[in-house]
Amino acid sequence: MSTVFALPTENNFGDTVPNGVAGPLGLFITVLLVIATVLLIRNMNSRLRRLPERFPVQDGPGAEAAEDAAPPAPAEESPKA
Repeated sequence: MSTVFALPTENNFGDTVPNGVAGPLGLFITVLLVIATVLLIRNMNSRLRRLPERFPVQDGPGAEAAEDAAPPAPAEESPKA
């Protein structure tokens, strides 16, 4: 009965790196990735804020295809009496 509840004595979980470097190294890489992601998101937001609200219509090749693909303009509201 005691052999059923015996705990394994061999470590099979993969932490074979000497001096326990894997945990801190993984944390360091994760923190670097989070910092890089935050900086990229901030940069993207600042670039999107600099874009105009609407782009001017361009005449040229492919303009007809762009007009066909564009959604219809919203209807203007009539003045209320």
